[in-house]
Amino acid sequence: MALYIDPPIWQAKGLLWSHLISDVSFTELHTFAARLGAPPRAFERDHYDVPEEAYEAAVVLGAREVSCQELLGHLRRSGLRRPKFAARPAPR
Repeated sequence: MALYIDPPIWQAKGLLWSHLISDVSFTELHTFAARLGAPPRAFERDHYDVPEEAYEAAVVLGAREVSCQELLGHLRRSGLRRPKFAARPAPR
C-alpha cells in the first residue's frame, strides 16, 4: 500500500484541504478513501480532497505525510496523473 497526503494548506470553501493519492492504483485510492469516510464527490481526476479535520485520521490509517512537491512527484512517476487540462494540438 502506497498512499500519500500533503499538508492541509489549500484553501477552499472556508476550509483547509489536503490531497490524497495512491502511487499504485485508483482502486487502492478509492478503497482507502472509503475507509477514511471520504465521499465519492471528493475525488477529482487523480486525487481526493481531504479536509483538514480528516488529515490525522488519514495518517493513522496509513497515508504517508509528504510535501506538496513530493506528492506530485509520486503521482507523476506512478503514471496516474490526470492533468486538469489535457494538451491541445497546435492550431494549423
